[in-house]
Amino acid sequence: MCSQSGGHDVELFVETPDYDLICTICQGVFRCPVRAACHHIFCKKCILQWLKRCRQQTCPCCRKPVNQSLIFVMFKLSKVIGRLKIKCKNKIRGCPHTLALSEQYCHSMSCLFELIPCPYQGCRAQLLRRDLDAHARHCEHWSQPCHMGCGTVLSHRTQAKHNCYRQLRHEYEARQRNHRAIAAALQRKMRRMQSTMADMKRQIGLICESLEVMDELEEVEEEDLGETSGSFSSSNSSSTAES
Repeated sequence: MCSQSGGHDVELFVETPDYDLICTICQGVFRCPVRAACHHIFCKKCILQWLKRCRQQTCPCCRKPVNQSLIFVMFKLSKVIGRLKIKCKNKIRGCPHTLALSEQYCHSMSCLFELIPCPYQGCRAQLLRRDLDAHARHCEHWSQPCHMGCGTVLSHRTQAKHNCYRQLRHEYEARQRNHRAIAAALQRKMRRMQSTMADMKRQIGLICESLEVMDELEEVEEEDLGETSGSFSSSNSSSTAES
C-alpha cells in the first residue's frame, strides 16, 4: 500500500518504527503527516485520496466528518521522522550505508550503487554509478570535446587520429577564406556605391545646368518684354504728338 500511496515503506528503516508513526491508511511511516480535526494523523496524500473516494468525507478511524480546510501539516513530527535512520534503497545492490531519512535524496544523487542510464546519447545501457567510468571507456556512443580546447567533439574512433594543430590549422584557413570572401564582397559593394554616387553627381550637375539655362532664358524674355514695352510707349507718344 505505502508504495502506491503516501507513506514510507516500513522495511526501509534500520529499526522498526513506533506504531504511533504508522499511517492507518497505507500502513507505512508518515510522509508529510497531517492531523484532522478529530486528532487522527495520516499521510497527506493518503487522507486526501481517502476523502476523494469516500462519499461521506469521514475519518477512516473514527468515522467523524473531516473538513479538508481543517487539516493541518505537523511540521515537528515531520522533523522527527526525518531523523530516523534508514537503509539505502540500493542495499540490495550492495550499498552498506545507513542515513537519516531526510538525507535520502542527497545520498541517492551520489550513491555508487544507484542504477543510472548511460549519459551518452544513443546508448540504452543502465549501470551502477560506480561502473560508469569503466563503461565509458568502451561505450561506442562515448563522445566529448577535445580536452585541449580546440572544440572538436571526439569519439573513441576519432580520438586516436585527432591532431589539435592540424584541426586548428584547418579551422584557421577556413576562417581566412571566409574573411577574404567577405572582404571581396564588401569591396564590390563599395565600388557599386561609388559608381552610384558618381551617377548621382552627374545627374545633379545636369539638373544644375538646366536650371542655369532656364534662368538665362527667363532673363532674356524679361529683357525682350522690356524692349517691346518701351517701343510701344514711344509709338503711342509720337501718334499723340502728330494729332
